[in-house]
Amino acid sequence: MSFVRRTSRLDKRLQHAWDAYADQYLLDIQGEHELSVATDVRIDKAWLRQQFGNDNPVIVEIGSGQGENVVAAAAANPYVNFIAVEVYQPGVAHTMLLAGKQGLNNVKVAQVNAPELFEHMADGIVSEVWTYFPDPWPKMRHHKRRLVQDSLAQQVHRVLAQTLAEHGERVDSVDAADAGVWRIATDIDDYALHVHEVMDVRQDFMNEGSVQVSLPTEHVGKGNAEDAAQLPHADFLESERFAGRVLTNFEKKGLQAGRTIHDFTYRAV
Repeated sequence: MSFVRRTSRLDKRLQHAWDAYADQYLLDIQGEHELSVATDVRIDKAWLRQQFGNDNPVIVEIGSGQGENVVAAAAANPYVNFIAVEVYQPGVAHTMLLAGKQGLNNVKVAQVNAPELFEHMADGIVSEVWTYFPDPWPKMRHHKRRLVQDSLAQQVHRVLAQTLAEHGERVDSVDAADAGVWRIATDIDDYALHVHEVMDVRQDFMNEGSVQVSLPTEHVGKGNAEDAAQLPHADFLESERFAGRVLTNFEKKGLQAGRTIHDFTYRAV
């Protein structure tokens, strides 16, 4: 029986979706504490085969939100398995609703903290990791709460597969050249700078971007916007927009607000 948490935060529609689809889509891995992973959970190939019924490549999306992107990706890639990691109850329910409406069998949802989930994963069992528009935690004193950190990067590197050869022949929409990458996107300039500062000094990831970007290393607001060009800048590489990422409502709002979308592709080496 899947873990089911009833809450007043779910409206009638989402509660119905939860009741209808939790057994099918929600991974039963919760530990004693909220959003923790049970100590006896070991996510290896055998465990994944038990959950999905096959040995297809696995992509993990950290912070799947309302599930728009991960469900669209699952529908477009039936020979790839997807694990959506989301901590907020309405987002989990909505993801299951979208997947259930299409009858998808290659999506699972984990309502746990992502770093702890990776701690329970065996080495090299994930083809890709996606982190799209994570919480920016804009205040300086909150930067330590940002998802992209050295500790998570170390875990992501460990679980990423370096090749898809072990899966036999290539499968639809997933090429061996795509194995072992962490895709990150943000619409916050300061978070893009943060990603650069964390990831581009690491020796275990290679930045595969080809778009030259230059961002001020100091905060730019109304008071100093006119002087932004004279501020110290950091130059680094970003990627073209990943074609496999659908335009979600969240991203649309960012574009409408005039924000720039920053894409990164880091390959485990």
